[in-house]
Amino acid sequence: MPLFQPADVNTHVLSQFSLKGKIAAVTGGAKGIGLEVVRGLAEAGADVAIIFATCNHAAEVGEKIAAENNVKVQTYQSDVRSRAAIAATVAQIVADFGRLDVMVANSGVCADIPNLEYTEESSVSATLVNVPQRQAAYNSSKAAAVHLAKSLAVEWVDFARVNCVSPGFIETEMLFVQPKERFDKWMDMIPGKRMAKAAELKTTRAVT
Repeated sequence: MPLFQPADVNTHVLSQFSLKGKIAAVTGGAKGIGLEVVRGLAEAGADVAIIFATCNHAAEVGEKIAAENNVKVQTYQSDVRSRAAIAATVAQIVADFGRLDVMVANSGVCADIPNLEYTEESSVSATLVNVPQRQAAYNSSKAAAVHLAKSLAVEWVDFARVNCVSPGFIETEMLFVQPKERFDKWMDMIPGKRMAKAAELKTTRAVT
């Protein structure tokens, strides 16, 4: 099957970025970067499934985005570390929405742990979600995610377009729980002396 292309490549450029009628799912979509990805997809016209692990206000978040954009948004609690759990969740999404056009693997963790002090559980948590400080498992998983995307882009070329977006330091709750001295050190490493806001990523994710 040939790679998808628009029926008319000469249509207005903005219309080619519309996601109206598409069904999308976002892991970690109830807060942080994932929340802004959900918002961007909904603003582009997509119906969205929010997959979350622990957020206690996910349903309210989904209802608000649905009302603001006149789209369908549903929430699903799942564990992306479990292949069986996430497979069941995706199957439920397909059953509820009828199909799935877009999947955003956004979930992630951040931990400052010396390599030799990683437990098996913490190492697997950092690595399996998305196969220059003390984050050996996390940093290696980021490199693995890029090459995984390249491999899947080739293997799945007949039915999917696979891309990888790897942002740097983004203003989210995950960063602000870090000690101030570590946060200040990160800021010193940024040439522009500011962190990007999560909302700045929604356009990139929506059109990728």
